[in-house]
Amino acid sequence: MQLNSQQLGQFVEQGYLFLPDCFLEAEVEVLRDEAEQIYASNRQEVWREKTGAPRTAFAAHTYNEAFRLLGHHPRLIRPVEQVFGEQLYMHQYKINAKAAFEGDVWQWHQDYGTWARDDGMPEPRAMNIAVFMDEVMPINGPLMLIPKSHTHGVLAAGHDLATTSYPLWTLDKETVTRLVEAGGIVAPTGKPGAVLMFHGNLVHGSAPNITPYPRRIVYLTLCAVSNYIRTPTRPDWIAHRDFTPIEPVADSALRDYARAYHARAEAE
Repeated sequence: MQLNSQQLGQFVEQGYLFLPDCFLEAEVEVLRDEAEQIYASNRQEVWREKTGAPRTAFAAHTYNEAFRLLGHHPRLIRPVEQVFGEQLYMHQYKINAKAAFEGDVWQWHQDYGTWARDDGMPEPRAMNIAVFMDEVMPINGPLMLIPKSHTHGVLAAGHDLATTSYPLWTLDKETVTRLVEAGGIVAPTGKPGAVLMFHGNLVHGSAPNITPYPRRIVYLTLCAVSNYIRTPTRPDWIAHRDFTPIEPVADSALRDYARAYHARAEAE
């Protein structure tokens, strides 16, 4: 999949791009099924809310075949290669849960701020590309973005270790207010299979989910190979040390896996 000139222009200007129909329901269904098995496990990579509900599961592409195929999918890899003009490696991979009734806040932050401070990433030549596994609605804690905030570079941040179970370098209220007055707030919503890609310096966050509707999203953090991290401080299952360029699988790979997965389930 290739982005057209209009899409590339929007990404440069606004800092994000929303692609509503990237994956089929059959492809997403198998991801949902396997995500629930991962959330139910006792793996160290699975972090939980203070209530015990799953918050995020790291590095699923290293131990689960469906998520490995997603992490090598050309519909995700090729557009980011197009933006950076070179091959990519997987800096981080996580499945954020935002569980029904219990999914907690993600404070306002920039991703690159964390990658630079905690991992020693030289430049913001990395970005998140998100795949919706559930319908993301205005009511169930959608990701909120501040358009054009990526043009302000790396902003001053404080290391919040108390608000949630996941530490973040967060922005103060005055900074967020100033950015919102300039760029507003958008919250892309859509069906399972939609994809959202956004610049590493784009300010974003999400409110708690107090609805009965879960909001599970897979995030691939794709980094230009030349921009590999220099001084990582976090475990390698959070900030990966394998800088091997990603070679995309066939476009049909996840669909074929889903077909075989469901055939096995029916046989059982």
